[in-house]
Amino acid sequence: MKYVPTHKRVVRGKRIHETVEERHSKLELEKRTPELSIERVEAEFLVPTIEIFVETEQVRRLKDRVKLWIKVGYPPHIVGPTGCGKTTLAMQVARELGRPTVWINGDEQMTTTDLIGGYSEMEAESVRDRFVHNVMLAKDRTKFTWVDNPLTLACKYGYTLVYNEFSRAKPEANNVLLSVLEENILELPTMFGDERYIKVHPDFTAIFTSNSIEYAGVHKPQDALLDRMVDIYMDYYDFDTEVKIVQAHTGMPLQEAKKVVKAVRILREKLPEPHKPGTRAEIMICQGLNAMDGYSKEDLEQIYMDILATKIGEPKELLKKGGLIREILSETYGDA
Repeated sequence: MKYVPTHKRVVRGKRIHETVEERHSKLELEKRTPELSIERVEAEFLVPTIEIFVETEQVRRLKDRVKLWIKVGYPPHIVGPTGCGKTTLAMQVARELGRPTVWINGDEQMTTTDLIGGYSEMEAESVRDRFVHNVMLAKDRTKFTWVDNPLTLACKYGYTLVYNEFSRAKPEANNVLLSVLEENILELPTMFGDERYIKVHPDFTAIFTSNSIEYAGVHKPQDALLDRMVDIYMDYYDFDTEVKIVQAHTGMPLQEAKKVVKAVRILREKLPEPHKPGTRAEIMICQGLNAMDGYSKEDLEQIYMDILATKIGEPKELLKKGGLIREILSETYGDA
């Protein structure tokens, strides 16, 4: 006997079980969730992307030192001359930690609010209710919206904070870091009640970078804060490392890259600390030369002057530095 349904069956609700395809898609998404989270956070806070990172033995040793102190539990403070690669090193270490990175740049005008956040808007709400025809209930409420800034986000969720140009901020702006690094507590001075204190997430990491104290616009951080960090002093990379970095960023042929690096390094030895050109200057020179369709001796001198004759106070200094550059180019390039 065969059963023939007379009514179309209606299925209500949703399926309890997943198909094999749905299960595989879900597992794939779970694998990518940390990566997607990192991309979302870093895009929101405009974290610089390190497209090119050249790793030689010297770079690897520096990177391993930074990672060592992070593992021990002390924030590394990378100190060195401008243009030597401090920020690139810090960002590469942050990337390899595998957690979202938030970024902040120190400057003269920075305040504690720039680090922790503050109230960004006020919302006013009014209620008028005539629940009895001759009685009106009136209620006004004002609500303030708090917005977290990089330090608070990093402390709450275990992100990596890269504080670039740390020593350019005034010491009083950084006082809030004392309790974070010592007691693992972040205090939000303008908050109230139990929201005033945040327990620092165990995965929280901070990496600081600063120019040497000889540079203009640099403030000496308070000793109490420096005692809670590990200073890693970084100098310019060696000749071979700089050549590889320049080639990676510009595609300059090896022999030409060597000439540029050699010329800049000679000039570096003849100038006082704040005026020494860094690896960044070598990259800029190569980019300028690459952009020209061939160049004469005068063009070569002009490119070098444009990049290296910076931080000049008066015309007399420009003439002196120009003569020094021409002398070095003659030594490096010959009469060609």
